[in-house]
Amino acid sequence: MKSAFVDTSFLASVVFNEPAGTAMAKTLRTYQALYASDLLVAELLAAAVRESVASSAVLPILHSIAIVVPDRSIESEIQEVLSHGYLRGADVWHLACALFVAGGDRSALSFLTRDAKQGRSAAALGLNAAQVR
Repeated sequence: MKSAFVDTSFLASVVFNEPAGTAMAKTLRTYQALYASDLLVAELLAAAVRESVASSAVLPILHSIAIVVPDRSIESEIQEVLSHGYLRGADVWHLACALFVAGGDRSALSFLTRDAKQGRSAAALGLNAAQVR
């Protein structure tokens, strides 16, 4: 099954109809399973308020994604992400949650982001980094 972990930058482009959003929406449709950290919910709904977009316009896409809430500490994944260099805390959390989802088969999970630094970190961690601009 083709699976992807989606970060907020990627999904926001789709939800807010940014110029690259159409291509990103098409990319999302190529995956049978989509995952995101629970942080994405807060970030995307906060962005909706900032952009004066009704939450009812955001909720359908959120409901199409499996939200990851780790059932254990992911400190080891966080430490591994940070071993590749500094990232903002939110980016660390998204990547650590992606590692949690991927388990032992990291190359089977795509990591979708618009952030170049986060994409490079995802690739360094063995995830299938798919950065779309």
